[in-house]
Amino acid sequence: MNIQLKEVLSKKILTEAKGYLDVGFTHSLNPYSGCGFSCLYCYVREMPLQRFKDIPWGEWVDIKTNARENYRNEIQKLRKKGTPVNIFMSSATDPYQPIERQANITRGILEEMIENPPDFVQVQTRGPLIERDIDLIEQLKETCNVLVSMTIETDREDMKRIFAPYAPGIKLRLKVLKKLHDAGIPTQASISPVLPFTPDFASALEGIVDHIWIDTLSIGDGAMGRRSTRLGMPALFEKHDLSKWYRKDIHVAVEKYFKKYFPEEMIRVSKDEAFPR
Repeated sequence: MNIQLKEVLSKKILTEAKGYLDVGFTHSLNPYSGCGFSCLYCYVREMPLQRFKDIPWGEWVDIKTNARENYRNEIQKLRKKGTPVNIFMSSATDPYQPIERQANITRGILEEMIENPPDFVQVQTRGPLIERDIDLIEQLKETCNVLVSMTIETDREDMKRIFAPYAPGIKLRLKVLKKLHDAGIPTQASISPVLPFTPDFASALEGIVDHIWIDTLSIGDGAMGRRSTRLGMPALFEKHDLSKWYRKDIHVAVEKYFKKYFPEEMIRVSKDEAFPR
């Protein structure tokens, strides 16, 4: 897939957390606009960021070349005010999508965070490229609280190919998640959104995560399922004879499943538990 790349200067890099993230996060941070992973279920497809674009989601990425400088200036102003800074990186893109390998925007931000740390940062990604930055994340966790949350929607590669054909493979993500955990970095598996999985899913996560976070297309798209419906997710599940996995209460069954294998305090569900306890 060809992706239109454009370098841009952003006015700000820290956005005040609202809506889904206002449970404890103070800011979101998106090193890019757009995302080359182009997951079919991504709620950003239904946000103004994309709805007013002429180019389809997944076929454009804006590279925020001044992200590091913006972060430095903005965090220093917040510190002068004594404002807590709990960052979710990222809410509308993936900080480790393919272009990051060349652009190094996320790496630059992490380097700046070491010098000007927030109170907490959660790195949310499905990109195995994060392995490259283990050295920086190890340094960062000495100056602030850090959580690396890897999206693992399922343990089935066939499900990934249906719903996120351009995203990295599940086995590769699990391999990198283990490396992060083995390096002493706090880790989370983000089962978000829940896709059909096998009875052995829990065993794939055993010993490589500190937390498991569950969210679904019905309760986690920021519009109580309306965005997912507009994206055609119910029809896509039905097409592949998977409708039983699209129940509005599927998070209840998934939570119950994981609590059979992990301590209750490791399991978190949707918005109310999105910010780490």
